[in-house]
Amino acid sequence: MHSFESIADDYYINMHLNTEMQLPAQRETVLGFFERVQKTYPTMRNFYTREIGDFVLEEDKEQGHYRWVTIESKRICSGYVNPPNPEAAMEQHLLVLDLIPFMLSVSPLDCEAIDLMYGFDFTYRGNHDALVAEALGFSPALEGILSVPNSQPISFEPSVTIALDEACRLQARLMVETRTTAYNVRRQEFPEDPISVFFTVRQYGSLPISTTYKEALSHIAETAEELLEHHVVEQVLKPLQLAISAK
Repeated sequence: MHSFESIADDYYINMHLNTEMQLPAQRETVLGFFERVQKTYPTMRNFYTREIGDFVLEEDKEQGHYRWVTIESKRICSGYVNPPNPEAAMEQHLLVLDLIPFMLSVSPLDCEAIDLMYGFDFTYRGNHDALVAEALGFSPALEGILSVPNSQPISFEPSVTIALDEACRLQARLMVETRTTAYNVRRQEFPEDPISVFFTVRQYGSLPISTTYKEALSHIAETAEELLEHHVVEQVLKPLQLAISAK
């Protein structure tokens, strides 16, 4: 699996499982689940409830790399910010998926969607949209628009979603998110904010008979790794990295 530490300032690998039915919110059930996660990762000791009712267990964020797991109304999430390697994040996600059928009564039939998201943040002080346009370019049909005299990009966030099977149940999405505003461009004042690249592979619908959540995520991860290796790292991530380093 590719190592991303040398490409982006921060990277994270998150798993999201959306369910059709409401997830348990009883005190004993929620605490029992998080205690089991904490048994494997003892440094996850920050537990709290958000105002909207989500339950969160996470490591200290000050160290720059941390794990987190949440139980929402109809979603279970697991994330790892700046893991030492992608395998460490996958081990955590697979543990969560191994526990939920027994501890949270989540059946494979209850799956609305399950996805694996790779996020990459590139810190840059300047016009994010202009930099993305320079690094990734326009399609020939759109190149002419930037030739308008005195023009400059103030919104350029490429995004594409593709289906990976005939039923369109397995999909991949690549999206670039910029944070420059027209106010920043007008005043030529740019805070040091991240340009984010999100790459997600998602499977929709209930799982096939005899397929576990761990097996489903492993297949999603294999697909994501192949697409990242052949279509994202060299074509999107490294051009952004080089464009920023050249400024």
